[in-house]
Amino acid sequence: MTSKHIFHFLPFVLIFLATISRAQNIPDAQVWLTTVDRSALLSHQPDTLRFSDAKSDAPAVEVNDMQQYQPIEGFGVALTGGSAQLLMQMTPERRGELLRQLFTTRGDGIGVSYLRVSIGSSDMNDHVYSYDDMPAGQADPKLEKFSLAPVLKEILAIDPVIKILGSPWSAPAWMKANGAVKGGELKPEFYEVYAQYLTKYVEGMKAEGIKLTAITVENEPLNPKNTPSMVLFAPEEDELIAKHLGPAFEKAGIKTEIQVYDHNPDVISYPLSILADPAASKYVVGTAFHLYGGDSNTLTCVHNEYPNKNLYLTEQSVGGPPSATSIDIAEPVSRVLIGATRNWARNVLLWNLAADPNAGPHTNDGGCTGCFGAITLVGDQARFNVAYYALAHFSKFVPPGSVRIGSNQLEQLSTVAFLTPDGKVVLVAANTGNFPKTFQIEYHGRSVTATLHSESVATYLW
Repeated sequence: MTSKHIFHFLPFVLIFLATISRAQNIPDAQVWLTTVDRSALLSHQPDTLRFSDAKSDAPAVEVNDMQQYQPIEGFGVALTGGSAQLLMQMTPERRGELLRQLFTTRGDGIGVSYLRVSIGSSDMNDHVYSYDDMPAGQADPKLEKFSLAPVLKEILAIDPVIKILGSPWSAPAWMKANGAVKGGELKPEFYEVYAQYLTKYVEGMKAEGIKLTAITVENEPLNPKNTPSMVLFAPEEDELIAKHLGPAFEKAGIKTEIQVYDHNPDVISYPLSILADPAASKYVVGTAFHLYGGDSNTLTCVHNEYPNKNLYLTEQSVGGPPSATSIDIAEPVSRVLIGATRNWARNVLLWNLAADPNAGPHTNDGGCTGCFGAITLVGDQARFNVAYYALAHFSKFVPPGSVRIGSNQLEQLSTVAFLTPDGKVVLVAANTGNFPKTFQIEYHGRSVTATLHSESVATYLW
């Protein structure tokens, strides 16, 4: 065997040796718990769990770090214009404290590592805007009126390498067949102009010191009900990428990735048709999904068809009006965060970072009236909601560069496991049943017994 071949296999040898060493000396498992009655909210439990050779009769969750699946790019939220507006109404000192809590893991920080921002306004803004608005009846095909106002610099000062996804809710109204911000389709004669619009956005953000990791072509392209929104069927998105956006990025030397679809997995034919077209697929890194319709298992179907293309969960709102007495966390953790990552998603982004007590600000006649956000903000007062804690059970413990590893599911006990870059194992479990669940965690032939409260979530770290 040549030195070149030895070098190629060296990383796998090192992982194997580290795994053997770890099996001989498994650390005690630390536990962070959130209970449905709010008696524990991401609370670090005082007692650790010690692995031993003893076995019990309880059903077992076997964690297997020799089974490795997709790398993890991050966990996070959408920073909407409305979220930014509420943040800017805080005093600078309190806003800084909150941002450090969100974007670091120091102390009670939860380590958000991926953000989604809207290209122009989303429906969670107090008004609709694009970066090239024109009076009714006028157009700007040369994009001479293009302007940009980033709001991310305070976050980037805390975490300069945070990943950022940009998603447009609509092209400027003058590019659309109905001339309106809600619904309507992009005029074919403006495909190239829209590609240049998105190119200018990425370049404008870069000029402001903000690097976009990826963009999607259109948020929820089959949903004309939001304000703003735009319908973009699969053949049109395919043509836009293959003939205009992909070549525009290539010509400009833009490395920002392109993700397709950005909608629910109940219309799987949409992304599959684009991935099947070599002219478009060569510019596409993977598919973005939401989970308002369809099932997360569909993501695995896409992975099986195109294993060389990535999968992302780019939006999901979880939780209704906040409650002072309960927090319904187990179902969204099981269905969304565990469901997506067990089905090859490299990230999970929840909707959205912050809202006021009335689920605002949002646009009229098409803004989300039930999106309460991870945090309720009133001035300097912050109340943390189910999305915050659901996200934190992952983001605080599973940094970018982690990899999903093997774990099995039990009845009414959903699990997912990860191996972090520094060799720690993370197991997240959600008990969706209405009674406590006692189970074993088995790892490298040793085990420990744990009990998880009903309708509650725990993160185990060792």
